[in-house]
Formats: sequence, structure tokens, C-alpha cells
Amino acid sequence: MANDELIAALRDADAVKYGEFELSHGGTSNYYVDKYVFETNPRCLELIAEAFAERVADTKLAGVALGGVPLVAVTSVETGLPYVIARKQQKEYGTANLVEGNLDDGEEVVVVEDIATTGQSAIDAAEALRDAGAVVNRVLVVVDREEGARENLADHGLELEALVTASDLLADAPEDVDV
Repeated sequence: MANDELIAALRDADAVKYGEFELSHGGTSNYYVDKYVFETNPRCLELIAEAFAERVADTKLAGVALGGVPLVAVTSVETGLPYVIARKQQKEYGTANLVEGNLDDGEEVVVVEDIATTGQSAIDAAEALRDAGAVVNRVLVVVDREEGARENLADHGLELEALVTASDLLADAPEDVDV
């Protein structure tokens, strides 16, 4: 079921754009959901934090750097749950950790991410968390672009739960926009 209030907030914030866009995985699309627009909008963040909070129970949170960090931070504040950050690559200084923050061996963690297209960044984060000793079974995203992320995540033992899908978000899109 679509989160109509969140969809309206994403649209009002002008986070949904139409045109020709290259996506991070190398493909192209005639629409783009601009995570930097919605992740810097207080109303969008509030709605996302509330919706994620309803879905996480007492599970530790993990945000995928960079896009998942503001989302996991506001969800942590909303729930009072601690979080860790899963880096995309090790830094070459300091601790050189892929996972930043306190994580106990065997601790259950839910991954928080902005947008899922192929799901690869969430898969990479889950693998880094698992390598660090976490139990990871779920990924929460704001938008599922419905381009294979659900299936790819399932192949890695991960369940995808999206607040909204591209179909819901683009229900009123111009006719030439492909979902």
C-alpha cells in the first residue's frame, strides 16, 4: 500500500524529476528520484523516520554511506535505537573499518537505504555487516524503482521493504515516462 503522505511530500519537494538521467549502475532512465532533495527536506525526513520506525522494532540500524546516513540518523532519533554506518569502501586512514560504530557479534541489523534500483549497494552493505558479525535479513528503502532490486536482494538472503514503489510514485507521471 502506497504511503500517500510521503508520495505527496516527495513530489512537493521536487524530488521526482523527468528527463534523461544516467543512474549509478550505468543505466538510463526518463525519471529520477533525487535523494539529495528529499534527504535535505525536513518534512520528507520526518515522514521517512516515522515510517521506518514503524518497521524496525528493537533492531539495530545500519545506514549505507552516503545516502542512507541521514535516513538512519533520523530513524535513530525517532526510535532511540543505535545505528552503524556501512561504508562502500574502506578508508585508508584511522581504523580503516567498513562498518563504523558499535556492533556486537551476532547482533541483528536492518539496513536502511534511500533508493533501490539493482540493490547492489544494499547487498554490499549487508555483506560488510555480515563479515563484521551481524545478522542481516532485511533492507528498508524509501523508493523501490522496481528494476530488480527485490530479486537481487532475495538472492542474497535479504528481504526488501519499500515505503513507496516507482509505480506508486509515478502514478500521475507524464505518459512517456516508463516505470
